[in-house]
Amino acid sequence: DASASSERGSMLALRSGLRGVALRHAATRGMAVAAGGQKAVTEDYSSKDGLFEKDRIKRAPGDPDRRAFAYFMLGGARFIYASAARLALIKFIASMSASADVLALANVEVDLTAVNPGTTLTVKWRGKPIFIRRRTEEEIAKEEAVNLSLLRDPEPDSARVIKPEWSVLLGICTHLGCVPIANAGEYNGYFCPCHGSHYDGSGRIRKGPAPLNMDVPPYKFMSDDMIVIG
Repeated sequence: DASASSERGSMLALRSGLRGVALRHAATRGMAVAAGGQKAVTEDYSSKDGLFEKDRIKRAPGDPDRRAFAYFMLGGARFIYASAARLALIKFIASMSASADVLALANVEVDLTAVNPGTTLTVKWRGKPIFIRRRTEEEIAKEEAVNLSLLRDPEPDSARVIKPEWSVLLGICTHLGCVPIANAGEYNGYFCPCHGSHYDGSGRIRKGPAPLNMDVPPYKFMSDDMIVIG
């Protein structure tokens, strides 16, 4: 009985082992078949009605039409990038320019009707004094008759005025930047009391340590009685 039972157990174990091998073989075979079928379906692009093949446009690699489209898209994108960069640069530069209120202070309109002959009007332009002198006929003749060879900074009177009657000067001494006194000095022009520089009625240095003539600011006549400085 013991031997019979042992033999029966061995037969059952053998059957179980053979059954497991068969099941594994069947599973492996099924997976291979499934994979092969999927591969066949993937590689077959044909349609049953043939419309896919009929409407399909076949193009060789590097087709000229396709290259032209690619170049067009790339060129258009680069053009857009360049335009955007240009617009950003313009806005950045515009933000650095002077504002409207600053530009308004850059120019000063001056009414000359209240200035009498032989007197000087002082106005402010960009934080600096401007001397506007209405010269008499005698003063004009005196300044035009000056011998240029005697001047430290030779310059004719005609080159420093637009109209001989009006002399417009930047009221700053060319020595150390002091503000001279109008209608004063040995030449009845402008005198800097700080270091003793004397200027004539045309703003030319005649005596003292100042090396150059007084500057003439940019200005123009809008009418006979109105000028714009700046």
